Amino acid sequence: MARKPTDAPRELLVLKLLPNLVSILALCAGLTAIRFAIAGNFAMAVLLIGTAAALDGLDGRLARMLKSESAIGAELDSLCDFVNFGVTPGLVLYLWALRPETSLGWIAVLVYAVCCMLRLARFNVGSRAEGEAAEKTVFIGVPSPAGAMLALVPMYLAFAIEAGFGQVVALPAVLVALWMVGIGVLMISRVRTPSLKRITIAADYARYALVASVMVVAALLTYPWFTLLALSLIYLAAILWLFLRAMRKGMSS
Repeated sequence: MARKPTDAPRELLVLKLLPNLVSILALCAGLTAIRFAIAGNFAMAVLLIGTAAALDGLDGRLARMLKSESAIGAELDSLCDFVNFGVTPGLVLYLWALRPETSLGWIAVLVYAVCCMLRLARFNVGSRAEGEAAEKTVFIGVPSPAGAMLALVPMYLAFAIEAGFGQVVALPAVLVALWMVGIGVLMISRVRTPSLKRITIAADYARYALVASVMVVAALLTYPWFTLLALSLIYLAAILWLFLRAMRKGMSS
């Protein structure tokens, strides 16, 4: 009786595991941000959330570049995003400013986290459904990484005032809670928001874009709180501009 050949184990290039590793590193950064916030080191907590956001923008591009996109990678990315940008910013803000208003503060955390979950679910369904246009040229609603960075704007403001004027500022807990809820609403809204994936510039201006990028990085390293605050305000202004342009088009049609 002839022996059946045994199936050889499927081999996988180790390099193709890199995108999933980046997602896991982002998750570790987000969870570690909670640890530093519990210890009272809120500046490091914000830095780690920003690191998680940067890594989140890297893993998908790595997957496409290495041609290692997979269903498990997409699920892993989405789960990490919910922890990093839905759970972690809410807890950090709660520990920083919302504990005096225990009930109101916790309600704001819950609303923000649920909005982030719904935003991610809508994006995942839209990306997988046949005939649905993927969010490429613009996003529908604020994406979760940007939402997390916007939710932390009260911290940027307080730290910027402390760094610039040497005064410790305690923002009203009610305003911080309302701000967090407002960002949550923006995430699940149908408002169009900018997508950096499809921004193009003329080739002649590429060198200026590179110089501008270096200046932004240098500003982040030198004046992190002022720069983060300025970038957040520019992003909000871009959302407002897209909203007003859409309203004008609707009125003219």
